[in-house]
Amino acid sequence: MKVLARTSSEQAFVRQAERCRLTGSAFVAAVLEAVDRQLAHAPLSSKMVRGWRGDPAAAAIALRVNGALHALARRGRPQYLADLYNGEHDDFDGAIAAALSQEDEFIADWMRHPTQTNEVARGAAIMSALMVVAAEHGMPFEILELGSSCGLNLNLARYSYKLGTVSVGDPSSAVYIEPQWFGADPPVAFVSILGARGVDLNPLKASNQAHRERLLSFTWADQPARSRRLEEALKTAVMHPPRVDEGDAKLWLAQQLAEPQPAGVCRAVVHTMFLQYLDDQAQQEIAAAMSAAGAEATAERPLVEIGFEWTPDRREVQLRLTSWPDGESTVLATCHPYGDWVDWVGRGEQTRERRQYR
Repeated sequence: MKVLARTSSEQAFVRQAERCRLTGSAFVAAVLEAVDRQLAHAPLSSKMVRGWRGDPAAAAIALRVNGALHALARRGRPQYLADLYNGEHDDFDGAIAAALSQEDEFIADWMRHPTQTNEVARGAAIMSALMVVAAEHGMPFEILELGSSCGLNLNLARYSYKLGTVSVGDPSSAVYIEPQWFGADPPVAFVSILGARGVDLNPLKASNQAHRERLLSFTWADQPARSRRLEEALKTAVMHPPRVDEGDAKLWLAQQLAEPQPAGVCRAVVHTMFLQYLDDQAQQEIAAAMSAAGAEATAERPLVEIGFEWTPDRREVQLRLTSWPDGESTVLATCHPYGDWVDWVGRGEQTRERRQYR
């Protein structure tokens, strides 16, 4: 009997499961492995997976399905799936097969939209990079964020952080972020944010219950602390609504960079796990817009780009800082994809062995 080769999209579930297990999320790993075995029970979703165009890892199709299943479990349908998530049994294959069979249309529709974790723990890395810039320039910031989702990281100044041995941010905040920290502390510098604005193709609103539920469904079911932190960040966003425009990031960025920049203010373009969803042309257009704006930057009106992104080979997530007018680009740290740990290098000599997420 002829055995058909599996597509890279079909293999994405096993690969993502391996990554989940390496980072301590054994439950999510088991869910994805069951999906890999039982996907044929969902003909619509299975067809989408097999025919996926583009890089399935960059599109995070395994995490899209994981989010759909978590959303179903949170709704209590089917009940056998909800019972699995509640720890009442460990029949992963039976529960996943039932969900795939009964909720194929829901899962397929969920897969049409990209993941939107809006993980606020990544704000620790962004805050650390802003502290580097603040130490060098001593200026307040104007933040422009690409791919803002719900805009939770536009409120990063309203959160409390422990970065190595350094405590920064709002100590009264209910959103407390303390990644496991390796290397030296970031420089101690006060970060003042005069304004923060973002853009997203499909922005979510913290005040919308369906939007909140979507974000919570994309958290991993065996990481309750992460879910609680997200819930607190959503509450903060309801009280302090972030400004997120709906639109194409590259067009929006060009418009924002064309706006006059006050003297004595540093303009900071920020993006976290965003570039992977763009094609090569869009990435090149954003890079060109940054370079053009950087050519106009001065010591009185500096420009920085802070990226928290996968390397092209997806071997590690790097926190990269590029500063103008000099155009210097530095990898400040490697990081866990969801911000659980930061391996800090800073502006110094980057020669020591780096921690990697595989």
